[in-house]
Order: sequence, then structure tokens, then C-alpha cells
Amino acid sequence: MYADLGLDFLDVRLASALFGLALGVLFGVLAQRTRFCLRRSVAGAPEERRSAAGVWLTALAVAVLGTQTVIALGYVDFSEHRFFVADLPVLAIVAGGLLFGAGMVLTRGCVSRLTVLGASGNLRALTVLLVFAVVAHATLKGVLAPLRTSLGSATVNLGDLTGFAALPGGAWGWTAVLVIVAGAVVIRSGNTPGTLALAALLGALVPLGWAGTGYVLYDDFDPIALESLSFTSPASESLFFVIASSAIPAGFGTGLVGGTLLGALVASLISREFKWASFDSPTQTGRYMAGAAMMGVGGVLAGGCTVGAGLAGIPTLSFAATLALVSIAVGGALTGRLLPEGGATSPSLGGSGAQASKPQALPAE
Repeated sequence: MYADLGLDFLDVRLASALFGLALGVLFGVLAQRTRFCLRRSVAGAPEERRSAAGVWLTALAVAVLGTQTVIALGYVDFSEHRFFVADLPVLAIVAGGLLFGAGMVLTRGCVSRLTVLGASGNLRALTVLLVFAVVAHATLKGVLAPLRTSLGSATVNLGDLTGFAALPGGAWGWTAVLVIVAGAVVIRSGNTPGTLALAALLGALVPLGWAGTGYVLYDDFDPIALESLSFTSPASESLFFVIASSAIPAGFGTGLVGGTLLGALVASLISREFKWASFDSPTQTGRYMAGAAMMGVGGVLAGGCTVGAGLAGIPTLSFAATLALVSIAVGGALTGRLLPEGGATSPSLGGSGAQASKPQALPAE
């Protein structure tokens, strides 16, 4: 369709970067205002889990409905997408999901949430993002790539049964199940209608991303990847675009990360929530760095983060995306239980002497 828009003067990759930038700005604003984060749903303080789950599941329900609609209209085709490979790398997905889930608890946020927090003045979040991007790239193409290929070789052949749409009930039957289950949680979440409306708008960005990259920007002569909201591969791409932009042109992912930072910055300034924050101790720094590395490896092995495999992946009804999100949630929940009640730092996580004998409360997001 791109060739029919009369934008031949604009390279399709540059157009995808601008599209990602626009989508990222919207995501940054909405995520900052709703405090959108899966970690708070599975391992946050008990009093905030229900409301956080309500926000996340509202976005997911809208994303599922929207994505299945664009599929039904024939705008996108996921048959060749990595979410629907016949040989499912089960070991890599489960191990990666558990690692990512544990890492997001140690760093007090998943990658999308940390991107928003970093734009709001949180230097801990920005440092984690840098380490995350480096480790993710090392897992994709660097010294940790052998680990990825080794774990990825353990597969289960699914044949043509790669998603819920192939099961009895079909795509819309399973869509209805997901929406009803999500709705039951949302109703009890205690969120205001305004917050849920913003969460719904955030969820609508997922099908917009799929339709934008898979239909509007589709060009037979210069094809780009079918993408939507995601932060694992885009974080790596953005890092190397910053340090080698003359050799690595910006694409959708780079624009998405940049737009998210910009949108969250503007939202935090307008709401007067921008506030500088940094590390309090070497123990805390070590915990955050460990969590960042775990998320970097885990996000690549699992095939995405809570947004890429979760918010954007689940709406495709893919088994791979579902397994990744479940593994992330389990990893986060288990790690949350292992930490002292109230989120204090365990002495086993670092420190020594008098400092280690007295747990320190984790910092606020």
C-alpha cells in the first residue's frame, strides 16, 4: 500500500521510524499516566496489584480485539511471523521468560516501565536500560549468542497447530474468552473510568502498530518487518543507532523507543512528576545490574518482553507468545515471594557486615 500513498520521496524505512516515533510518543504519555506495568500486577505491593492488573488487562483486551479485527479484515498476515514457527523453542522461551520475570522484579520494572521512568528522571532506570540493551545485543549477535542457539535448538514440533485460532472455537471464540476473563478482573480492579479509558487507548496502539507496519507501510520492493509495540530488540537497535547512526539507519523500533522517552518526558513534566532519582547503595546498584542482565538475556530467549511477547504477542493468539508471558509472570511472582515481605533487600542479594544485616526497603518506582 505504501507505493499508493504518493510518498515515494520518503524511504520506507525512514517512514517506519517516523511511524514508530509517533506510536512511541502516544505510548509514553499513556504509560506514564496509567503507570502501566505488569510487574506491579504480579509482584507489586498487595494493595496495588489489583489496580495494576486492571490497567494491564484493559489494554490487553482492547489489543486482542483490535488485532483480531485487522487480521479478519486481511490487513495483516502472521503466517510467516516468528510467533508462529512450527518448531517451538520451548526451553529457550521458558528459561528466558523466567529470567526476564526475575530480572524485572530486581529492577522494579519491566523494560517498557523503566523506559517511562527513565524519561521521568530516574537514573536507575536509564542505567538498567543501557545494560539491558548491551546484554540483549550480546545475546542476539555477540558473545552470548551460542547460549541462545543452544537453548533454541530444543524444540517441539507443533505442525500447523501454532496458535489458539487452530483450536476448536477458532480465533473469535478464544478472543471472547480472553476478553471476558480480562473484563472480570477489570470490573473488580477499582480503577476510575478515566484510567481505564487511557489504558484502552494504550491497548489500541498494538493493532495500530501491526496494521501500520504490515499494511500501510508495506512495499513489495522495499519490505520492512511486521512489528508492533516491543522493547527488547528495539532497545538494542536504538543503542547502536546512537553510537553508529551513519552505518545503522533508524527503523520502527528505534523510533518507538525514542518516542516513548519523549512522550513520557513531556507527560511527567506537565504533571509535575519529573524527579531525579539515583542509586542509594552499592548493594542496590548490584541488584539492578543483575536484574538488567537477566532481562537482557531473558527477553531475547523468550522472544520478547512483557510488551513485545505479552501486550502485542498475546493478541495474535500465538502459543509461543502465551508461553513467554506465562513464564515471565511465573518468574516475577516467584522472585517477588523470595524477597522479604514489603520488598526489602535480602542480605543474600549483596552487602556485608552491618549494612547487610539490616534489610533496606526497595526504592519507589
